[in-house]
Amino acid sequence: MNASATLRDVIGLDNTLPRLGEATLIMIDFQNTYRTGVMALDGAEPALAAGARLLAAARSAGTPVVHVLDAGYDIDSELGAISPEVAPADGEPVVVKRVPNAFHATDLEKTLRDLGAGPDLILAGFMTHMCVTFSAQGAFNLGYRPTVVAEATATRALPAPDGGTVPAAVLQRSSLTTITDLFGLVVPTVDALTDGDSTHTVR
Repeated sequence: MNASATLRDVIGLDNTLPRLGEATLIMIDFQNTYRTGVMALDGAEPALAAGARLLAAARSAGTPVVHVLDAGYDIDSELGAISPEVAPADGEPVVVKRVPNAFHATDLEKTLRDLGAGPDLILAGFMTHMCVTFSAQGAFNLGYRPTVVAEATATRALPAPDGGTVPAAVLQRSSLTTITDLFGLVVPTVDALTDGDSTHTVR
């Protein structure tokens, strides 16, 4: 079976990766609730470790960083807090959202303007099929160019409408494919943005 062209290719959108030092990093919902219990994600720990490497690289490159918190969890509790491995540094803004799209009814867009952010945004966090995907869509709808770092995201298995189960790996792949069809770019690893010259084209 041959894959169809993506909507990005049909429309003629730019598939050149951003430079880390010329983008803004958005860390989405890296909260402790996704590491244990009913909301634990498959691959949460390696994704968190990748997120920590991405965050360190961004800080080293002088990349502005914005952290996003989901208010659906008690953000004043340990469970709802941002995991310490990727905790905000002094001066890094934190945006609280109430729906999956981090741009909807929040001050994220204003925060980006205040930071002088350009069009390139780098997204990482939890959950891939929900807040990462819909925040990428929200960014795209506002004219930004989002790039998602796949290894710094994770999701969980879900019940399917037909009564079966969609494994987390399948949902992860499908979600990232949805993003690459139109909303943005996906790179597999942190190294894809930090090794040498990142200004190459992805397919």
